[in-house]
Amino acid sequence: MVGYRRAWLGSDLLAGLSAGAVVVPQAMAYATIANLPVQVGLYTCIVPMFVYALLGGSRAMSVSTTSTIATLTATTLVSAGVASGSKDPLGSLMMLTLLVGACLALGRLFRLGSLVENISGATALGLKIGVGATVAVGQVPKLLGETTDVSGEGFIAAVLAVGGAWHSVNWPTVALSAASILVLVLLRRFAPLVPGALIVAAGGILLVAFGDATAAGIALIDPVPSGLPLPGIPDFTHILALVPGALAIAVMAFLESAAVARGIRRKGEPQIDSDQELFAVAGANVAGAFFATMPAAGGFSQSAMNQGAGAKTQVSTLVTVALAVVVAVFLGPVLSLLPEATLAAMVFVAVAGLINVPQLVRWARISPMDFWVAFAVALIALTAGLLPALAVGVVVTLILVLREVNTPELSIVGRVAGAMAIHLGRGMYTANAQPNERAILSLAVSQHPPVSCVILDVERLTVLSMTVLDTLEDLDSELGERGIVLRLARLPEAATKVARKTPWYAGLEGQGRVHHTVEEGLAAAAADHGGVRATADGG
Repeated sequence: MVGYRRAWLGSDLLAGLSAGAVVVPQAMAYATIANLPVQVGLYTCIVPMFVYALLGGSRAMSVSTTSTIATLTATTLVSAGVASGSKDPLGSLMMLTLLVGACLALGRLFRLGSLVENISGATALGLKIGVGATVAVGQVPKLLGETTDVSGEGFIAAVLAVGGAWHSVNWPTVALSAASILVLVLLRRFAPLVPGALIVAAGGILLVAFGDATAAGIALIDPVPSGLPLPGIPDFTHILALVPGALAIAVMAFLESAAVARGIRRKGEPQIDSDQELFAVAGANVAGAFFATMPAAGGFSQSAMNQGAGAKTQVSTLVTVALAVVVAVFLGPVLSLLPEATLAAMVFVAVAGLINVPQLVRWARISPMDFWVAFAVALIALTAGLLPALAVGVVVTLILVLREVNTPELSIVGRVAGAMAIHLGRGMYTANAQPNERAILSLAVSQHPPVSCVILDVERLTVLSMTVLDTLEDLDSELGERGIVLRLARLPEAATKVARKTPWYAGLEGQGRVHHTVEEGLAAAAADHGGVRATADGG
């Protein structure tokens, strides 16, 4: 690697192993959310992570799968009619991951990175609360001794499954679940750098290997085959049904990855480029699709562990990949001794942190709009499902963004007896032309004493559409009916070339009502008003 320093190697080795101790058992646990074999989670720690290390901009981000992505994967597969016992669920999973990569690649092609990042934090919080509650409740049957996971079928189905599980509680499983959760919570609280997932996984395996766990009715995960993932071909059977979910997963994968990459970036490291991250995460998913991996995104816990352990470069990520390869090749029989309740405890603790009620309460106090968006998205997620919730959240966010952007922002930047200069803070374009016209008219006629001239600072009109030109001509007419003269100042050259093609603007120039500066316009208005000297506030 060009520019790599030998002194960094020790830190990268330690960081990679530390992150691997978190990400490998965690990814295996997340695979169970979608009723997929645990080795699918293990494979997601290999191919996507390797590709991101080569293409990504973050030096410490660890890319595998997350609880949100795993839950959306489960929901998408269930919605598309792909059951865990179907003929080829992995073929459909490969197609889903490929579609996610394709959506991200299209986002990179059209440079949509900054657009996707406009999706509000309220939408993300609401969705995460829905994911956390759905998955946490869905794990309860496993914590009680059942072996099914209904997280992908929604919150209501998960609650009903909990009710049914109470009739067949296995108390040794409950004891193991409680102990695992307690260890995870205590380590997270008092020793955050200790890989709690690895500790409880090792404890569960040792209990089965040297105890009498299976005889006590503690269920184990399905046998884990040893070896690396083999390349395969995605199954096209459910492709159309998978597209909506793939789009939702792509949006969340990019949002999570970008947030993690920026959140762990150290001072002095290169800025995170949204389009590069789109490309890197797209490449990770496309490559992973052919090796039966889940959709991949940056995970905060393993990335924070990687950085906290001293990661200097992406070499630490390659060390994590190497660790996952060793586990896949040599430790399959050992992993097969893992109790299902232990994995369920890992998932339960991980997703419980997503139910951020204090944040919701804080937003209710500070920003009621954000609170109601988050609350509505969470409510829809818990009742109608995660995909409709994300769709509603995106639509609401775009509406709020458009409303904010299209709200006129006018400021008075100069005055002279009988005239004033108005600056268009957000410019004028097709969507906000009419609101700007009404706001300018209202501002002009509300002045005391009345004004006879308005100099409009149109510096921000870099692009002129026919709608904007018609609006300006109508504004000129409306002001004229009220005895107010319109003058334009600082129209950019590119827009001037377009405007000169219209008789209205040509007439404006002919009458000397187009100016290079605001001061020039104020001076002309002052001369018309009787030679009073103009004063400009800026512009």
